[in-house]
Amino acid sequence: MTDTDGTDAGAPAEIPLRPAATVMLVRDGTDGLEVFMLRRNPRSEFVPGQFVFPGGAVDAEDRDDPGLESVCVGLDDQTASAMIGVDHGGLAFWVAAVRECFEEAGVLLARNGKAHVSFDEPSTAQRFETLRRQVHDGELRLAQMCEDEGLVLELDELRYVSHWITPVGPTRRFDTCFFMAHIPEGQEPLHDGSETVESTWIRPADAFAQHAEGKFMMIFPTYKNLEPMLEVDTVADLLAWADELQDIPALLPAIAVSPEGEVLTLLPGDEGFEEASANPPPPGSMP
Repeated sequence: MTDTDGTDAGAPAEIPLRPAATVMLVRDGTDGLEVFMLRRNPRSEFVPGQFVFPGGAVDAEDRDDPGLESVCVGLDDQTASAMIGVDHGGLAFWVAAVRECFEEAGVLLARNGKAHVSFDEPSTAQRFETLRRQVHDGELRLAQMCEDEGLVLELDELRYVSHWITPVGPTRRFDTCFFMAHIPEGQEPLHDGSETVESTWIRPADAFAQHAEGKFMMIFPTYKNLEPMLEVDTVADLLAWADELQDIPALLPAIAVSPEGEVLTLLPGDEGFEEASANPPPPGSMP
């Protein structure tokens, strides 16, 4: 049976791609480089119980709020768009990264004059915790908060390091830019207690070891974005590596199912990638 436009009425509808951004917060720990990670609520419909970086979908206000341009420093839309290969609107990924980092982890990449925002004073910390929840709940626009507090968003503190597109098959698909940033002094991240229920600073090597033991679950893009951190010992070295990146490709993995029923995620160059790309699972058929 076909619809009037000639499409198969029985075919699964294509899952739309949602633009998204995520931030890998890093610091120098006592035993080497550490990254901040959040554990998603086990009751969540999306990647329940998995450890992730702060992040989420790009909202309309990240693109369309007329007040944003005046509170962003270090990057303009033309440059941001060129970096991710779009004609316009690329700045929204950087803005979303800052907003999601604030909403999900309580870390605000912003400054007042030349100084980073610090939450060392209890009264300041309490005020920004209230603002965090208001921004999260949609009661306050991020641009308006910056205007009220005399802040600018430090987009130049974000290093764009990778671009991942969810393969065909899952019920949700994202077009995600991954960033990294050094945690500002005077701020300490924490999970929100609803979407995320646990948080930790962890050495990448420890995350891999615990993942192999089934104790620290991560989805494929999270796992792969940790790999470069295994090669460096300090934040300075990691950011220097990030600063050298050029022409970052958008990675679109493919999903295959082995004869034993194991779901495999394949990247370009992996054995079986071309066949899996040509024969993807039905849209929305996988978690």
